[in-house]
Amino acid sequence: MNFAVETPWALAGLLFMLWPLFDDGVRHSPYPWLAMLPPDAFSTGLTILLRILGMATIAALVLGLAGLHRTEQSIERIGHGANIVLLLDRSNSMDNTFAGKAPDSAEESKAAAARRLLTEFVAGRPHDMLGIAEYSTSPLFVLPLTENKQAIQAAINATAAPALAYTNISKGLAMAMSFFGDRELTGSRIVLLVSDGAAAIDPDSELQLRQWFKQQQIRLYWIFLRTANSPGIYERPADSRNDNADAMPERYLHLFFTSLNIPYQAYEAESPDALQKAIADIDRLEHLPRHYRERIPRQDLSALCYQWAAGLMLVLLALKLCEVRR
Repeated sequence: MNFAVETPWALAGLLFMLWPLFDDGVRHSPYPWLAMLPPDAFSTGLTILLRILGMATIAALVLGLAGLHRTEQSIERIGHGANIVLLLDRSNSMDNTFAGKAPDSAEESKAAAARRLLTEFVAGRPHDMLGIAEYSTSPLFVLPLTENKQAIQAAINATAAPALAYTNISKGLAMAMSFFGDRELTGSRIVLLVSDGAAAIDPDSELQLRQWFKQQQIRLYWIFLRTANSPGIYERPADSRNDNADAMPERYLHLFFTSLNIPYQAYEAESPDALQKAIADIDRLEHLPRHYRERIPRQDLSALCYQWAAGLMLVLLALKLCEVRR
């Protein structure tokens, strides 16, 4: 039953439960002789009840003093969701609006829009396990995979810290995949990349990422927050000399993702509304059954023991007041 006590030595007080067996607390009146009277079943039952109530009262008090509690448990559950790592771009450009300007009261930054909509996304998926990582010049570990929605919401809010200068996408992807590691996870494994830009990936990192994506069986979603008048991930340059990873990193990152032969979907979002539609589409697609274990924290039962003891004492007092005095 997973019950335990804080102070085991206090359980010695349970020996006092024997007391009501020898003294029921009822005042005894002397009579000359009762042998001719028939047995009184009601009185016999009342005497037994008083003894039981007395023993239960002592037990409740002792268990309360001993600090009775239920230990932490985990329960296996089946829900519809996924194991998702949110990989968030924290380069300087994310602190600008979709129009490429500093945010004001009329228009929020891309990072603020992402935080707001991802908060709604998490709130609507109670059975997911989510982890959070960020990247700019270097990757930043934020929160491991967990089903604790309060911790996830707090971690998303914490991404409002000032951004850094550069975008090192390869290290960010490597950290996101490290969240899964050798863990045995049921359901889909998803990396949800939210960024407004990309960078060229060197050949060694590209080879390593290909291997990890294949081993981990990861599904990849990329929400590209496109700034106004900037190249999209599907555009080809007018001059073929500019068709390279240095000149068009977003296009070549998309081509790299496409070549991984894994489930991959890209979204171009040019406004908060487009970002909301992209997140809603991912929410609709990823509802596969998954097994997960829900942690139930330790539960203190001492207060409940004291409440039972108080209630039983009131019953005993009421019965005592009903006693006939001669």
